[in-house]
Amino acid sequence: MFTPSRDEARRFFFEVWRKQQEGQLMSPLESLAWEVISHHPEYHRFLGDPERYLEQEWFPEQGDTNPFLHLGLHLALEEQLSINQPPGIRPLYDDLCLKFRDEHAARHVLLECLAEVLWLAQQEGTPPDGQRYLALVRSAAGLTGRQA
Repeated sequence: MFTPSRDEARRFFFEVWRKQQEGQLMSPLESLAWEVISHHPEYHRFLGDPERYLEQEWFPEQGDTNPFLHLGLHLALEEQLSINQPPGIRPLYDDLCLKFRDEHAARHVLLECLAEVLWLAQQEGTPPDGQRYLALVRSAAGLTGRQA
């Protein structure tokens, strides 16, 4: 499993931004990252200034959103959806798309649930709980009685 450091993950997004700006060819993963980046113009200013933002800290308790964490969660979510892992996440996503009529809004619901499960796992020192994740998504989607 590839587990980049914080700086390596940030450099990856900086590089994707640079390649897009210069019209260079990208790997499939870079192209996917660009697709995610393109839906977040609020983060473009960070990606265009790696010297300033490589080591920048964001503090959620102060209302900050870490753009690199957000983009990274999007990439993780894309992988989950492509392989339906944990099992049942793809049909729940499809239900959210129907509910919101907006794929990006549906992804953001999933991201909030994923972020909570990852935070809990970190706090508890355990692997992320796939069943807890699905339950959070069902609740967020208003599908609490449905089993995936």
